[in-house]
Amino acid sequence: MTVARLAAYRDSTRITGVDLARGLAVLVLYGAHVGVTVAFDWSQPGTWLDVVNGRSSILFAVLAGVSIAIISGGARPVTGDELARARVRILTRAALIFLIGVLLESLDSGIAIILPVYAVLFVAALPLLRVPAAVLFTLGGVIAVVMPVVVLTLALRLDADDYLVDLAVTGSYPALTWLAFVVVGLGVGRLDLRASTPRAAIACVGVALAIVGYAGGALAEDAVRRMTPPSPFLATLATTEAHSGSPFEVTGSIGFALAVIGVCLLVADRGRWVLYPLAAVGAMALTAYTVHVVIVAGIGRDAFEQTNNGLYLAFIGGALVVCAAWTLLLGRGPLERGLTSVSRGVARSVGKS
Repeated sequence: MTVARLAAYRDSTRITGVDLARGLAVLVLYGAHVGVTVAFDWSQPGTWLDVVNGRSSILFAVLAGVSIAIISGGARPVTGDELARARVRILTRAALIFLIGVLLESLDSGIAIILPVYAVLFVAALPLLRVPAAVLFTLGGVIAVVMPVVVLTLALRLDADDYLVDLAVTGSYPALTWLAFVVVGLGVGRLDLRASTPRAAIACVGVALAIVGYAGGALAEDAVRRMTPPSPFLATLATTEAHSGSPFEVTGSIGFALAVIGVCLLVADRGRWVLYPLAAVGAMALTAYTVHVVIVAGIGRDAFEQTNNGLYLAFIGGALVVCAAWTLLLGRGPLERGLTSVSRGVARSVGKS
């Protein structure tokens, strides 16, 4: 059976590089939750683990856009009845992901659960399924620059305790800003991700955007610091701090995500078997994320008060081993299997009605 699973994986229509990027996002997200980090400094390698903060969830959001594109036809978007069924599948997935997210929030794990926001973004992407890649990239860029200003302005005027306001504006992952990540990811998914040229282009554009975002943010931050009198509003926008939601952080993090995705796509076919455990984590990312939150909730506050990265490494090792074994022996992860089965079933029933 194991040999059969390996053969099925080798011949799978799944895009291995996307699974690799998603698997890496899961492992990096573990670090953002329970890793011991200090402020990032290029000259101090011991601080580089701080890269996990903020960027892992954004990588997930960009990959969510890629997944939406794949569900709706990839480089050749579906039309007609197939498009209608794709929309139903995406909407059903959104509902199920939202439900899982609410259940995880009820555990009071201390982790800011991102799944409800992902569900909102899935729904927001539905009108964009037929939009060309070039338009999606342009739209994503506009959202990245404009929405942080809009969100900051609204946050000063709206009730932060309202759940819908929290989802859209004031939460850790404001959907109005985070739409940029999903739109860019949707554009990426409309490219031919099995060809080498788009893969290299994604990586190169990602590096360029990361430089523009983070370097530009550093320059803007320095300029605002020199202002007299200082402007708190501009200071909030002129930063690259993780989860700040500034135009510079959003742009830099999109670049980071694209660079990771591009590199993963480039190396996927060369190290397919060596990288299989990481791809397996990505193939069952929802399950790996959910189990992680449940375990952290069981550990309690001690999970966030570690003096070393032993717990983080345990999560990494456990995910790689368990996910690799599961996919080899049982195929899809349990939550992934459920999402696929229910969403396809609903789509088929709608198509027959």
